[in-house]
Amino acid sequence: MSLTLKLRRSFRTLTGLLAASCLASVLVSAYFLYSGHSQEAAPGDTTARAECADLKGPPFRPLALKAARPAGPSRTDPTVLLFVESQYSQLGQDIIAILESGRFRHHMVIAPGKGDIPPLTDNGRGKYVLVIYENILKYVGMDAWNRELLEKYCVEYSVSIIGFHKANENSPPSSRLKGFPLSVLSNLALKDCFVNPQAPLLRIARAPRVQQGPLPGQDWTAFQSNHSTYQPVLLSAPQGAQGPASPRGPLYATVVQDLGLHDGIQRVLFGNNLNFWLHKLIFVDAVSFLSGKRLALSLDRYILVDIDDIFVGKEGTRMNVQDVKALLETQNLLRAQVANFTFNLGFSGKFYHTGTAEEDAGDDRLLRSAAAFWWFPHMWSHMQPHLFHNESSLVEQMALNKEFALEHGIPTDMGYAVAPHHSGVYPVHMQLYAAWKKVWGIQVTSTEEYPHLKPARHRRGFIHDGIMVLPRQTCGLFTHTIFYKEYPGGPQELDKSIRGGELFLTILLNPISIFMTHLSNYGNDRLGSYTFVNLAKFVQSWTNLRLQTLPPTQLARKYFELFPEQRDPLWQNPCDDKRHRDIWSREKTCDHLPKFLVIGPQKTGTTALYLFLLMHPSIISNLPSPRTFEEVQFFNGNNYHKGIDWYMDFFPTPSNASSDFLFEKSANYFHSEEAPRRAASLVPKAKLITILIDPSDRAYSWYQHQRSHEDPAALRFNFYEVITTGEPAPSDLRTLQRRCLVPGWYAVHIERWLAHFATSQLLIIDGQQLRADPATVMDEVQRFLGVTPHYNYSEALTFDPQKGFWCQLLEGGRTKCLGKSKGRKYPPMDPESRAFLSGYYRDHNVELSKLLHRLGQPLPAWLRQELRKGR
Repeated sequence: MSLTLKLRRSFRTLTGLLAASCLASVLVSAYFLYSGHSQEAAPGDTTARAECADLKGPPFRPLALKAARPAGPSRTDPTVLLFVESQYSQLGQDIIAILESGRFRHHMVIAPGKGDIPPLTDNGRGKYVLVIYENILKYVGMDAWNRELLEKYCVEYSVSIIGFHKANENSPPSSRLKGFPLSVLSNLALKDCFVNPQAPLLRIARAPRVQQGPLPGQDWTAFQSNHSTYQPVLLSAPQGAQGPASPRGPLYATVVQDLGLHDGIQRVLFGNNLNFWLHKLIFVDAVSFLSGKRLALSLDRYILVDIDDIFVGKEGTRMNVQDVKALLETQNLLRAQVANFTFNLGFSGKFYHTGTAEEDAGDDRLLRSAAAFWWFPHMWSHMQPHLFHNESSLVEQMALNKEFALEHGIPTDMGYAVAPHHSGVYPVHMQLYAAWKKVWGIQVTSTEEYPHLKPARHRRGFIHDGIMVLPRQTCGLFTHTIFYKEYPGGPQELDKSIRGGELFLTILLNPISIFMTHLSNYGNDRLGSYTFVNLAKFVQSWTNLRLQTLPPTQLARKYFELFPEQRDPLWQNPCDDKRHRDIWSREKTCDHLPKFLVIGPQKTGTTALYLFLLMHPSIISNLPSPRTFEEVQFFNGNNYHKGIDWYMDFFPTPSNASSDFLFEKSANYFHSEEAPRRAASLVPKAKLITILIDPSDRAYSWYQHQRSHEDPAALRFNFYEVITTGEPAPSDLRTLQRRCLVPGWYAVHIERWLAHFATSQLLIIDGQQLRADPATVMDEVQRFLGVTPHYNYSEALTFDPQKGFWCQLLEGGRTKCLGKSKGRKYPPMDPESRAFLSGYYRDHNVELSKLLHRLGQPLPAWLRQELRKGR
């Protein structure tokens, strides 16, 4: 037999084996797709295992296959481009809520009729990793040009699309999506939704699971196709069908995954909005899968259940011996579902043995089991800490609670505490933090008030005075919710929250959740036990999440490992939130916050402006700082971490809060990256004043200022060496160079401020005009501030020829001028440095001219002169 014949026979044999293997693979896949896995449902579970079936749809010819390219994470920014119908559309808000809960960046655009799209790339890099359409028909109906642009971007940068199809009364019963081998059935009434275990996008969602019963509404959309690119994710039966969903009956796909085999773009399409909880769960998985897990949370979920108010409560609502035994049983039961689960008990010792005889026995049973739980202190008398105005009173209260703990064997080394009603945690009551550390060595606390109670997804953590503050979550259990049948809105509301509702979503969308419950929730109907046992069971039934508990200090370290950007707080105005005012000391007032800021930059005339402002009878500055003199320098440095109490102590109490204008001048604010955001958070309505001079002159003035203060680098190097130095160079020289040059990037810094403040809140002063004609400038400042009465600076200022600038005219012809350090004489700048700086700042000056034109402000003379040089 020839070698050729042998090879032919071998090839035929190999081909046959491959064909048999492929056929077997198809049969196995079909078995799993149609039959699923049959497992027994857990007793008492409201859901049951169900079989899954492949989608049956009308046949039509598959188009040419184009395999979707793998995700290229390095080529795109981890940002979602979201097209919404309107700024206030409900589905758009639901999408944003999930993205914000995951801390995923997004850019929202109102979808235009023709499908115009924003710029998708920046210097060859994709700006978005995922595109979401609230209304998929806006994507389908785009004009050819824009659709080609978008889809070319998606193919080139491996970007995927999520879309929603929400039927209405005008939707046809059946239609085809333009450009896709996909049919749409509209306005369906469906039931028994379940997850297809073959769907590739599944990560958190567990399959196969069934949500028995009718789906909400009768406006569902189903997708049908026989193209290999489409894979059903969620399947449901029509409500008219007899019996539960079955692969032998009709099934409809309410969510489909496009594998990208049709045109190289992966998509996930939803046949309704996100009101249905399973759609939310699949949406989270879709975002994770289509972004290449760049927009994804870990499968680990850490939960801590605090039981506040131990020993506190009215007679008849507290725990008895049987309730304590049930609490221990619940803890053991939860440990089978939540690794290391331990209830965390917060106590106020003063109320020990203040219930009925049965409840006092419950107190004793709880203390005999003290070692089985974690413990944390409340206040001894359960009073709110912000009502104590001195640290010593708080220390005394805490010492009583600690004595009680030591006497009754309660652990005192957990390093965690919670203040009654979140008082003093945020807004920060400095005396509370100091007393906590002194008595208990507290390292961790929690609150639901930072930055605000609602929306809950915006709650964040921060670190203040060495104490880690974690966000706390509510779970629908309060001191008055103690009976199942009397739950607000009916018991079905609690069950709904557990089974796919708010409580379930809290676990789903937060890597770490600290839940606040109360003693009374574990007596009476024991709603606390009911809630968390069923919640853990539901989470484990429907998801692949790994539930676990950590002690508070470990939990806090884990939190800030996950979210290091939250370490620094962002202080808000306590008077802008009624809840914050209620837990803020009555001795404090927001009248101690400034109405305007002079933000700099340095060496432009800010000190002269400061003194001119003080001449006005209604304008009051901060008190001087022993270290930084007239400047507080709060928003731009470490002083910010001292808190708003420290800041407000610099301001006197105005005699008339409505007509008096408090202000501060800190010239370092201008070029600070942190100051604009921090200032906008604390004083969002404040007005801003900045002064601009030729940035070359400003840089030279700063260099001479540093020489006069004997800066070593300024003494060792001449000005030209400083501004032209490159790598490598001594660190002190590079620091001096940055301080000379960077504040002169005027447009960059002003734009940063305008990202947080309205243009109407900013006044830009021409520094040359301030020096030459201060009275005219101060008239403009008064109009900008709206301060009264009008002050006549023309009569109050006089030019001092010896000093070379304007001074305040006092009685008897005397003058009050700037100090000796101002107006200092030094040699003119050398031509080489002037030429270098003119070129260095050319592009910055061009951008400044564009910015001033946009703001409707005239160009100062020095800027016009510099722009002429560049022509």
